[in-house]
Amino acid sequence: MIVERIWTGNAYRNYNYLIACPQSGEALAIDPLDHAKCLATAKARGWQITQILNTHEHHDHTGGNAAVVAATGAKVIAHHRAGARIAGVDRGVKAGDVIKVGKTVELECLDTPGHTMCHICLRSHTEQPALFSGDTLFNAGAGNCHNGGNPADLYTTFVDQLAMLPDATRVYPGHDYIENNLRFTLAREPGNAAARALLPAVTGQDPATLRVTTLGEEKQFNTFLRLTSPGVIAALREAFPELPELPDPKTVFVKLRELRNSW
Repeated sequence: MIVERIWTGNAYRNYNYLIACPQSGEALAIDPLDHAKCLATAKARGWQITQILNTHEHHDHTGGNAAVVAATGAKVIAHHRAGARIAGVDRGVKAGDVIKVGKTVELECLDTPGHTMCHICLRSHTEQPALFSGDTLFNAGAGNCHNGGNPADLYTTFVDQLAMLPDATRVYPGHDYIENNLRFTLAREPGNAAARALLPAVTGQDPATLRVTTLGEEKQFNTFLRLTSPGVIAALREAFPELPELPDPKTVFVKLRELRNSW
């Protein structure tokens, strides 16, 4: 499996992805908003985009579909309940469904509600596992729930699905927000050494060249994966004095998401 991460350089800070089969040259485009860059990259690499996967229905993830389909004839794949929100869906997928790319690539669909209620993440079962997480899990952060989502469902997605994946899983999110997310981590957990060490390395850097994190690393500096940290809880109780001494993890997550909304 070959992964090409495409930095759009737009105001939304989107990442697009091409996942290619090295044997056949067939490729899957994930959320190809910047259709020109995706098509040019595929052409330069000698790949044929045959499928598009939209992680969810927001326009900054679906807006390039029509141009890619027009240029390649690619089939559009999305959550099985997102068809009314995404034009031209050819295949609706559910949890456990597999998307095959060429002869060698298989990607498992995870049904991951929270950012929206029709959100798909893709998990590879490769020697180096990978997660294409859309707007669910970001580097050092979690998706918002402003436009059709629910923080309680996002919590369940994090705890019951994402946190259970192997620590070696490489994380490929839909946007680059890592610098601001690390600053949020340090505001919520000032003693977080991993976040403090990483922040200078990403500050002001070109998102096209930032290294890819693993889930194990995310557990060190992503506040939304550190719900039982005493430091996180202590700072949270300062912001919300009504919380009990040991709030449950769901409450911690939801309150963190509330604070991040205005960060």
